[in-house]
Amino acid sequence: MTDQSLKTNKTELAQRAAKAYQNILSQVAQVIVGQEQVVEQSLIALFAQGHCIFVGVPGLAKTLLVSTTAQALGLEFNRIQFTPDLMPSDITGTDILREDPETGSRRFEFLEGPVFTNLLLADELNRTPPKTQAALLQAMQEREITASGRTYTLAKPFLVFATQNPVEQEGTYQLPEAQLDRFMLMIQVGYPSLEEELEVVKRTTRPQESKVESAISLEELIAYQALVRELPAADEVVSYAVRLTRATRPDDPLATEQVRRLVRWGAGPRAGQSLILAAKARALLNGRLHASREDVKALAPAVLTHRVLTNYQAEAEGITSGDVVAALIEELQRD
Repeated sequence: MTDQSLKTNKTELAQRAAKAYQNILSQVAQVIVGQEQVVEQSLIALFAQGHCIFVGVPGLAKTLLVSTTAQALGLEFNRIQFTPDLMPSDITGTDILREDPETGSRRFEFLEGPVFTNLLLADELNRTPPKTQAALLQAMQEREITASGRTYTLAKPFLVFATQNPVEQEGTYQLPEAQLDRFMLMIQVGYPSLEEELEVVKRTTRPQESKVESAISLEELIAYQALVRELPAADEVVSYAVRLTRATRPDDPLATEQVRRLVRWGAGPRAGQSLILAAKARALLNGRLHASREDVKALAPAVLTHRVLTNYQAEAEGITSGDVVAALIEELQRD
């Protein structure tokens, strides 16, 4: 196959991906009102094979959004409600003793847990102890789990979409930085506008008529996910992503005065990787075959905010990680 024909095939595949993206949005919109940026970022994470965490107060349809997205993509979907008494085996699965009724022989058989799926919703992840949270780490990073000394490979694709309630912190456990770093995007879910909330109330107080259908096959999704990694990103775009990441570190020469004064820990190298992969996915979903600086800039808040840890001085001044990242993006934009 010549370079020209290969480029033609990728161009066609990109156009199909953009069309599939619009079809998915159309299916999701039958159930979810508004929240365009939230839906866009969740699909970017899916196509980039990245996990994401949704942060928002109760009642904003975070769970409904994830389950509807799974339907629109034809993905197998499981949900875990995280609670203080949840055990690691409740996530990964456990061995059970089975008896053969004919021979009377007994043997242990592994009973798969809810992690064996395509899209796992970890609802209120911060309500379970660190030991149970850690059970999810191997699955998120390695796409496999270990139980009773044996390793089991998870299905492809496998993605974790988690939710976290920013209020009601009683009885919750702070997510370790190592676990937060596994999430490609942190997606902020806000209140709907007046018009959107009116539509929500109308839709949910009358007989349900909408039925979400799969807009894409599993094989197509896997092909698009593979194409995301093949898309090029110019050296200037990669440099911009890396400079943004390094500028969040207070001891780095690229750090601004605000970062040095208010930040305890900045983002690690995984943030730069996530920026580029997410930018490539955003480009593909818009029918483009290369990631741009604008793609990186648009996704930087969702990629960097949860990876920047501010200090007590920032808390005293009422400055959040999001504020620091927004100022940093603005500062580097002038370069």
